[in-house]
Amino acid sequence: MTRAFISDCEGPISKNDNALEIMSRFVPNGDKIFAVTSRYDDALADILKRAGYKAGDTLKLVLPFLKAYDVTDRKIREYCAKNLILITNAKESMHHILGIAPTYIVSTSYEHYIKALCRKLEFPFENTYCTRLNLDQYGMDAKEKAQVKKLAQLIAEMPIFEVPSDAKSLKELPESVQSTIEELDDIFWEQIAEMSIGTLYSEINPVGGFEKADAVAEIAKKTRIALSDIMYVGDSITDEEAFKLVKENDGLTVSFNGNWYAVSNSEIALISYDGLATAIIADVFIRCGKDKTKDLVAKWSLQTICESSADPSLIHRFLKAHVRDLPKAKIITTENMQELAEESSKFRKKVRGIVAGELG
Repeated sequence: MTRAFISDCEGPISKNDNALEIMSRFVPNGDKIFAVTSRYDDALADILKRAGYKAGDTLKLVLPFLKAYDVTDRKIREYCAKNLILITNAKESMHHILGIAPTYIVSTSYEHYIKALCRKLEFPFENTYCTRLNLDQYGMDAKEKAQVKKLAQLIAEMPIFEVPSDAKSLKELPESVQSTIEELDDIFWEQIAEMSIGTLYSEINPVGGFEKADAVAEIAKKTRIALSDIMYVGDSITDEEAFKLVKENDGLTVSFNGNWYAVSNSEIALISYDGLATAIIADVFIRCGKDKTKDLVAKWSLQTICESSADPSLIHRFLKAHVRDLPKAKIITTENMQELAEESSKFRKKVRGIVAGELG
């Protein structure tokens, strides 16, 4: 029986939050602007569930700010190539999985970054889904640049608000948060959207939310592999719909250093600085299926890993990398979900940095 492996990129494979880093590098206060916009993204996608909006659309909302500060495709490509940071043993892990099963990357990241990643991993770009972007084709005159820069500064002065996980509507959010969301609505959808550069918002389509689920469904169709025979690895809100699709069809869902959105929609929580742990779980799933994989995780220890059906050479590399420690792998239950989410989120910040780790 043929099974497939599909993974998000930033988090499970690399440490970067590439769009955040690009904003921070090229736009004054870009990290703050991105963080505020990302929280706005979470609110629109998860709480307000606004029609036509999906998790990950932050990546198109910030593009006018990049244009205002004369960022080009070439600058993005060069930055991505120089600043890409892989999770430890990610290249070895992806090579191993690619050697035994159809393997794909489904990412919200800009294609500039995914192409740089593929070169570093020696992974086929045709096996990826990502946000297509040709920034150079969009023009912006001096007047619009000045307007967008002023709006960027306004966002930079806004608080990085929290989005309560139990809120179900705008009215359930604190008044200060409601006010910030209304201000951002005006900036993005009334002011920028009406400018010529606003065409970006209708023409750029970040691969997040249901787009990731659609990508998973397309992979299943073209490989003729059932969704029940797919393992999906992710770490954030942009993976939520893909997780749900795979989980509802009895495939295997794994949160890798995930936040609440990832852990609450997955069956296995993996907490690790090392990609070899993912490879061990993927190897057993590909060879033996979901039940055997969950059995391994339920009894997770160096001994059970050694006695598992995983490739002996992979086990050897894993043991060599973990002489003194063992990555944490747990079956997620309603009883341990909150604790695992907190532990995973804390570790996520340690691996990827506090700013990137706190984003949805």
